[in-house]
Amino acid sequence: MTPARGSLTYTSSNATTSSDSETGKSVGRLVLGVLQQKVLSNFRNHQPSPSHKSGRIQRPLDISISAGDSRRRIQFLLASYGHQIVATSTVTKLNGMDADVEHKHETKLSRFCVRFGLILFLLAVCSFVFLLAFRPWAKNPPSRPFSCTVNVSNMTMGKTNTTERLRQLRRRMKEFNISAYIVPTDDAHQNEYIAAADQRREFISGFTGSAGTAIITEHNASLWTDGRYFLQAAQQLDDNWTLMKDRLPDTPTFGQFLNDKLAPQSSIGADPTTISNSTWETISKELEINGSKMVNISTNLVDLVWSETGDRPAPPNNSVWVLEQKYTGKDWKQKIQDVREKMAEKKAEYLVVTALDEIAWLLNMRGSDIPFNPVFFSYVIVGINRTMLFINESKVNSTVRRHLNIEENRMDTGPMDGVELYPYGDVFDKLDEIVHPKDKKLWLTPESSYAVCSRVTQDLLVRAASPIALMKAVKNEAELAGMYACHVRDGVALAEFFAWMEAEVPKCNVTELSAADKLEELRSQQENYVSLSFDTISASGPNGAIIHYKPTPESSIPVTSNDMFLLDSGSQYLDGTTDVTRTVHFGQPNEYQKECYTRVLKGNLAMAMNKFPEKATGERLDSFARQHLWNVGLDYAHGTGHGVGAGLNVHEGPMSIGYRHNPKDPGLLAGMVITDEPGYYEAGAFGIRIENQMAIEKAQVKYGNGSFLELRNLTLVPYQRKLLVPELLNRDEIAYINQYHETCLQHVGKALQDQNKKEAYRWLLKEAAPIG
Repeated sequence: MTPARGSLTYTSSNATTSSDSETGKSVGRLVLGVLQQKVLSNFRNHQPSPSHKSGRIQRPLDISISAGDSRRRIQFLLASYGHQIVATSTVTKLNGMDADVEHKHETKLSRFCVRFGLILFLLAVCSFVFLLAFRPWAKNPPSRPFSCTVNVSNMTMGKTNTTERLRQLRRRMKEFNISAYIVPTDDAHQNEYIAAADQRREFISGFTGSAGTAIITEHNASLWTDGRYFLQAAQQLDDNWTLMKDRLPDTPTFGQFLNDKLAPQSSIGADPTTISNSTWETISKELEINGSKMVNISTNLVDLVWSETGDRPAPPNNSVWVLEQKYTGKDWKQKIQDVREKMAEKKAEYLVVTALDEIAWLLNMRGSDIPFNPVFFSYVIVGINRTMLFINESKVNSTVRRHLNIEENRMDTGPMDGVELYPYGDVFDKLDEIVHPKDKKLWLTPESSYAVCSRVTQDLLVRAASPIALMKAVKNEAELAGMYACHVRDGVALAEFFAWMEAEVPKCNVTELSAADKLEELRSQQENYVSLSFDTISASGPNGAIIHYKPTPESSIPVTSNDMFLLDSGSQYLDGTTDVTRTVHFGQPNEYQKECYTRVLKGNLAMAMNKFPEKATGERLDSFARQHLWNVGLDYAHGTGHGVGAGLNVHEGPMSIGYRHNPKDPGLLAGMVITDEPGYYEAGAFGIRIENQMAIEKAQVKYGNGSFLELRNLTLVPYQRKLLVPELLNRDEIAYINQYHETCLQHVGKALQDQNKKEAYRWLLKEAAPIG
């Protein structure tokens, strides 16, 4: 409403009035308005968010002062303490507040009134300061400070001084007469995520990323990692280390590096349990050029150094538990029988299973030895007529014993319905016992450790991918139903979270770390919640360009309305696993950010809307997601997608989507679950990633014989509308987005209403509105 000239009005969300009453309070309320106006002026592009908490700003209030009002007649009708004051006319300064005031024929009386008003003004200021200090709500003052900017010019992730650690390691290397020592990320089961006690590479280097290999010589320490971690490693490695950007053309392989740095016929040591058989053989072959060799050192040298500090955590020994068949969809005995059929095809009498997620899936059991991954330390050997589980007995309770029929075991050679239980450390002795007659073939995956594979002679070794990997990757109906259901609940938590963020970020209440904690709190309230599925990537502004950034108390910065905010997060539920990324802006993004976001989204949609032949490999699909970035000279340094387990590891093979060849990729099949996550990262500025989980289904095509596939969204979180450039989207893309948002409303919206989450539902209605 435009006020008439010659009058004074104010409007709030629930009133419009004109009045001369309460003149005794007008000056004091003017002070509140002046101060509030100064607060607002410090928030560029910010609009206040409603709050219903006592003592906080509640409703917007617009002031309009017209020409023709004499100064003595101006009446400032302001709302009660806590209202927001917004001036709508800006012509003449009046005590720091803009107003359009025309006054004529000022008399002595009017001058007296002005002076008297100034005296009252000063008294009101003093009164206001007194109230601010002593009113009860001052104990919890409005959370919105006068500044919400972040100085990131000197912001870096913390470095660890590794000088003494390297000195002690090199001393141990001399004792074992080796010229170099290799420290991979892997544990004895080649896990991507590892227990705290196995974080040897992190201890010796200070680099905390989930992928990397350290090589230490007498005079050099180098660390290899991939493009996800280039920025992070550069910030975390101290001056003792050289960063080797893995897979770039000029970066040497491990063997090439060692041949260059070491004298001929050198010995290079490593713990054989922490290096896969395929990696060990590859390095050994490259070292032959220089006459050097790999040396098996069963005592881990980093463990010796770490233990001397007294800081090495104890290995985990948590209990295991049974996952009900309503979630797994198949009895473990039937899974064992399926495995034996595959063994018969390979003429293998034993299959040695070392991957922890394969063991958990095979036996329908879960654990918590690895953070975020519901697995447990163990080995399994499946024979033609027996199944052996190697695990610390203290982890196995009576329920698990009944589940596996352990109490019914009989140590004979006939077929058995139960599982034989052995101590975890006995696996190597049992392997030696099995191969001793030298007439039984063992099936081992090349990704198993060198310590396991080296015990079997080549003529008895069946080298092939584990059959369990593909069985696990192709979900059955019960597993897919669980994945759909858990994503609805996950969408509820994320809708709550983003509604909360929109209200709190403009008040400067939120840091990267507190945002991650809040989201974990909201997810934990959902049914069947178990844990997070990985460390939440909560990254504001330039931290978003660190692809796998993890906020810590030292690195966490405020989330502001001036920067992009990237959130990559997920959860483990009894019935499924989630992994979703959204990038948002809580203020006004610039045109370049909006274009980058829209191009990343177009890549995400190109993957999602694509149809492709059955068994097409991921490298054939990767460019669909990059094309719209490539068109303007942009790209991203990571793969486009990975498999996701059903209540298991968030990164699951053997399939993947990326531009590099994956020799283990069997091709995409109906029932697999993968991610679709293109991105763009500008160092020192921002990062953008949009990630949806997708289930692969049979596609209906106009021609062909039905052997084509398509993707169906599991993730149910809207894209942020304000970051879109509609002109860059074609008609099909807009239709797809609108249909996707409608699906979010149907499923997540209903769940929000069922759970009576009104604020989150209002947020969802706003963000899922159709694009015109």
